[in-house]
Amino acid sequence: MSLPTSHPPSYAMRHAAGMPDAEALYGAVLDEIRAAWPADAFSASGGVAIVGIHSGGAWVAQRLAHDLGAVECGVVNVALHRDDYAKKGLHSKASPTALPFEVEGRRILLVDDVLYTGRTVRAALNELYDYGRPAAVELAVLADRGGRELPVAARYVGGFVSADAGATLVLAHGDDGRFTFHVEPRGGA
Repeated sequence: MSLPTSHPPSYAMRHAAGMPDAEALYGAVLDEIRAAWPADAFSASGGVAIVGIHSGGAWVAQRLAHDLGAVECGVVNVALHRDDYAKKGLHSKASPTALPFEVEGRRILLVDDVLYTGRTVRAALNELYDYGRPAAVELAVLADRGGRELPVAARYVGGFVSADAGATLVLAHGDDGRFTFHVEPRGGA
């Protein structure tokens, strides 16, 4: 695997089975976020709010909120803004958007597990803007697969991974809160 030299060494973090090491990627993205923000950015009143994209991004956002001492954390459900909504419909396990803070004028750290085409992020931004106009939105992801179809880039990336175009990289979390990745055939998740 050829890796760009302009990115952190977390690119090649893999388990022996060839899957990306989700825990190592989490540590890398957490370090990037901590390096970019003052220590009280997330814990201050009116500070940066963390918003996860349901479902994998929500898990990562909850853990980031804990580790960064964030006082405001929410979840967006992108189902109604997806460009394939007519084809796929609503997912039976989808939870509603929950943003227990004012979005208008806030700095938002939008979090997802895997960045691929950019379509999910676009849908998340549409959903977020239904609740107000943030001052700024920055994107953090555990894994960037490349393969963009829209002009979307993450500010904070745990690492860059490769997977077949016909596969979906899926984040799972155990009862202990630890993250793992596995691959499913596209459309099988």
